[in-house]
Amino acid sequence: MTTKQPIGTTDPGALDPGALPPDFMLPDPPMIPDFQRRDHRTRIATALDIYYSERRDEVLSAGGGYLRHDPMDEGECYAPDCVVAFGVDPKAIIARNGYLISEVGKPPDFALDVACQDVGMIDRSIERETYERYQAREYWRLDASKRWQAAPLEGDRLVNGKYVPIEFIQDEDGGLCGYSEALSLSLCWDGEFLRFYDGTAGRFLPNAVELAREVAAMKAEIRLLREMKRRRG
Repeated sequence: MTTKQPIGTTDPGALDPGALPPDFMLPDPPMIPDFQRRDHRTRIATALDIYYSERRDEVLSAGGGYLRHDPMDEGECYAPDCVVAFGVDPKAIIARNGYLISEVGKPPDFALDVACQDVGMIDRSIERETYERYQAREYWRLDASKRWQAAPLEGDRLVNGKYVPIEFIQDEDGGLCGYSEALSLSLCWDGEFLRFYDGTAGRFLPNAVELAREVAAMKAEIRLLREMKRRRG
C-alpha cells in the first residue's frame, strides 16, 4: 500500500492528516505568463483589500495560492486568482501559503478566476466542477477576451449543493452586472475592467488607478495648504 504524501512535505510518515505541523506550507503554484490578466488581478485585489481593511482579523481576501480540501488531495491543484472567506483566521491561512478547507473548517465564500490562454478552458469546466465539489459558495470567471466563454463575466452560486448560474443584467453598451450574495456586492463588467458596486453606499469600490489618483490629489491639496500657510506666516 502506498502512503499518500501531502504536497509540500518530503516525509510522508511524518505528517498526521489531522494535525499538520506548525511550519507546514503549501508550495507556490507554478508561474503562468499573465500579461493578459495582471492588470485585472491587481485591480480586483486592491478594491477588495481596501473594502475589507477594517475586518482583517476575520476576513480573508487573497489569491494566487492553492485551494485544496486537505493536504492529501489527489489530482490537480487549483489556485484561484481571488478568494474571500468570512469568519476565518486570515493569518493562519496565509501562513500555510494556501487555503486548506479541512483545516480552516469551511470552504471559501467566494472564488474568482481571470482567464488566460493556458487556463481559460480549465476555469470554465474542470475548476468549476472542483469548486462545486469543495462547496465554495460562489465561483466567478472573468474572460475579458470572451475567448473561453460567451460573456466576459460569468458566475455560479451554490443552491442545494449544486452550482446554478447567476443572473446578469446587461446594459446598452454591453456592460454586465451580477449580484454576489456572498460579498453583498455587485460585480460589474464595464467593457474594460471588472468593478465592484456597493449598493448600500451607492458607489463603486475604488480600484488601484483611482486610489492612486485620490492619493495624488490629497498630496497636492496638502502642498497647496502648506504653501498658503507659508505665505501667510
